[in-house]
Amino acid sequence: MTERKPPGVGFESWVDKQIRDAETRGEFERLPGAGKPLPADVDATYDELWWVKRKMAREGLSVLPPTLALRKEAEDALLAAYAAPSEQAVRKIIGEINDKIREMMFKPPPGPPLGKKPYDVEDVVRQWRERRADR
Repeated sequence: MTERKPPGVGFESWVDKQIRDAETRGEFERLPGAGKPLPADVDATYDELWWVKRKMAREGLSVLPPTLALRKEAEDALLAAYAAPSEQAVRKIIGEINDKIREMMFKPPPGPPLGKKPYDVEDVVRQWRERRADR
């Protein structure tokens, strides 16, 4: 729309005419989102990073502080160790996560405290054996 408002014509009537002309040309048909409800967050206060958050939600991504991410990783590692096929695999899984926990304990990043200490490998192996005996 590069056309300029002619002199002497009221702005509102000129805009209305532009809209009517576009409607008759079919320029408002098949627009993206036509017929769909407005997003639920339409009334939310403005957030500069709205598009980043929406993209992350759409992609199923999340960003946690490093300590919280390591807590989750430690819990997942413990469950993986319990499900491991051999004692050697248990020791490897727990050894790797313990290295990460120790590193974060000595070089804490910003954010909430880790609240974890390295796992006792022998205790985890003992629990692994008990779980396998119950099967």
